[in-house]
Formats: sequence, C-alpha cells, structure tokens
Amino acid sequence: MFILVRAAVPRHSPHPLMPGTNMAMPQTKISDLVQIAPEDFSKHSIVAIEDNINAKYSNKVIQKIGLCICLYDLLWSSEGLIGHGTGLVNVNVEFRMVVFRPFKGEVMFGRIRSSTPAGINLRTDFFDDIFVPYEELPQGAEYNHSEQLWIWNFDEERLFYDNHEMVRFQVVDEEWHDQTPAGPSQADDAPAKTPYKIKGSMAREGLGACLWWDETGL
Repeated sequence: MFILVRAAVPRHSPHPLMPGTNMAMPQTKISDLVQIAPEDFSKHSIVAIEDNINAKYSNKVIQKIGLCICLYDLLWSSEGLIGHGTGLVNVNVEFRMVVFRPFKGEVMFGRIRSSTPAGINLRTDFFDDIFVPYEELPQGAEYNHSEQLWIWNFDEERLFYDNHEMVRFQVVDEEWHDQTPAGPSQADDAPAKTPYKIKGSMAREGLGACLWWDETGL
C-alpha cells in the first residue's frame, strides 16, 4: 500500500555560515531511506521527513565528509511505502547537509579547553576535538606543571595560554577513526577514539591568544 508523502521542496540561498562567524560551511549531498513512525503521521509530510533526517544525521560524523550540522534542504522525496507488519512508512530521499570540515591551512577561532605537556586542547561552540601539539606552538613556549598551562616566553614577557581564552589557530591536519565495531578481537577496555579530530598550529605570527595581537600590538 502506498501513501503520498511527496511535498514541495524549499530552496535556500547557498553557502550557509558557521555559527558565530562569517565563514561559509560546505554541504554534502546524501541519498538515503528514511522511516516515518506512526506517531509522526500527524505532522506535515515534509516536516516529518526533515525531522527524521536531522535526528539521524545531525551531530554525527560521516567518514571523510565531516561533522553533520543540520539539514540544508530536501532535494527530492519518493512516495512512501508502508512496511509490512511494522507500520513504518519508508521514503527514499535525496538531501543536502551542512557539514563542518575546515580545509588545511584555514585559520579559525577557538577556545582553550585544557592543556597537557603534549599540547593544548581547543573547542568551538559545536566541536571539541581540536588539538595543538607542543611542536606546533611558537619557539619559547614551555609547559607550567603547577598551573597546568602553556606559557610563551617572548621578548622577556610571559604570555599565558589560559583556559577558556579565545585563540586563533591554523588547521594543519585531520584524523579519521572508523567507529564500526571491530568484532570480538577488539579489547573491551580499549580507549574509544574520536571519529574526527583536527590538528592545529599556533606557531605562526598572528596565531595564539587573540588579546596578544589585538590589544598589546605584538
């Protein structure tokens, strides 16, 4: 049995912006099968489809694509087929997602989340897995074990990488880790790896704590 779920497809202006910045975020086109549960039948068909897509993809990492932020637009949807014995309506869809995946060499803003002798952990408003290793800090940087933070010794000044400080950093690399279970051979106590991680640098002039460059005129 078929029911009609095709709806008018809205169009948006291109190049959505990263929250809190003027940086454009890329989009990726995805084709998938979504399932509409009976409790969503009271919704308008396009709303039910979009809610299903956002629930499935938002804040999820797609390998080699990036972190899905939200649905950008729905390009196409089929007529729905009710699954035998389930009551779910299966709809084939094609849509675009806004994704976060900065390019290598891009300069971004972030905040210091924590520091270790290995380097500095950064975050944005929606992404926490950014790491600046110690070798990507400027010459003269040293780790203070008692305060658990990095300090840059520059021209007889001590400049601190304080927690929660806004910084500029440059993307130099990225790491991907497949989250598919490895099977019985995988140790139960093996530490989980984040699916997507950005490696940054604050070694160049103009990078590091924003207040150094904006207020002191280094």
